[in-house]
Amino acid sequence: MSARPLARPAEAPTRPGWGLRRPPDALLAIITPIGLLLLWELLVRANVLDFRFFPPPSRIATAAGALVANGELLVHVKASLYRIVLGFAIGAAIGIPVGLALGSFRILRVMFDPILSALYVIPKIAILPLIMLIFGLGEGSKIAIVALATFFVVAINSLAGVRQVEPILIEAGRNFGARGLQMFRHVIFPGALPSIFTGQRLGAGTALLVIIAAEFVAANEGIGFLIWRSWTTLVTENMFVGFVVIAALGTLSTWLLHRVGRLVMPWQADELDLVASRRENA
Repeated sequence: MSARPLARPAEAPTRPGWGLRRPPDALLAIITPIGLLLLWELLVRANVLDFRFFPPPSRIATAAGALVANGELLVHVKASLYRIVLGFAIGAAIGIPVGLALGSFRILRVMFDPILSALYVIPKIAILPLIMLIFGLGEGSKIAIVALATFFVVAINSLAGVRQVEPILIEAGRNFGARGLQMFRHVIFPGALPSIFTGQRLGAGTALLVIIAAEFVAANEGIGFLIWRSWTTLVTENMFVGFVVIAALGTLSTWLLHRVGRLVMPWQADELDLVASRRENA
């Protein structure tokens, strides 16, 4: 009896792309904005884009260097950061416990959730005139409007975090004898943390948005004031410097909160790393 030849294992399907490997994500993330900036520069120099409205990146970089050299940019950044950090801290410090309380106690949720939801949809910058009447034209009004805007975002996300805790986790806690404060500390609060940190990230973005709008009309220093003054004097390159600073501050705040979230929620950090590795290998 002759031996039958062994079947060859099936070859793994190859990916389309003519055998070319995709560049690393980090490289693509660097090359893309550089390429767009070069294209922007060329379009302005070719008179395709009006330099009065879209100054070339080289001119924006020169303007940024001048603002840094004379210290003006640092003054504006420090003023905006002071208002954002203090207002965000106040709003988050109040919003987290309020949201946790509303999520944990049904009677409080029934009483105050409709009010919270109704006030949340009001654009906070529309309340700025009232805030200015109460706190005046000084720093208090800017800090208050940031704190107010942050409070609603953080409170609603904290409330949602408590409500989204898996019932099976609560039941498991009860089976282990957890009640009251123990249940909150070991089950509800850890389960709500992802939503709380989502509220923090959204609140940071909202704080930046609100303070820029407030500085348009109620400040004599700050990034919003720099952009507004540059518009009134038609110094558009300084406007774009302000845009770049806003983007940098937003990116920095998101990164910092993400890092803090990884430290506070190591189990979430592991999931994020797994998702990131899958995306890189996709």
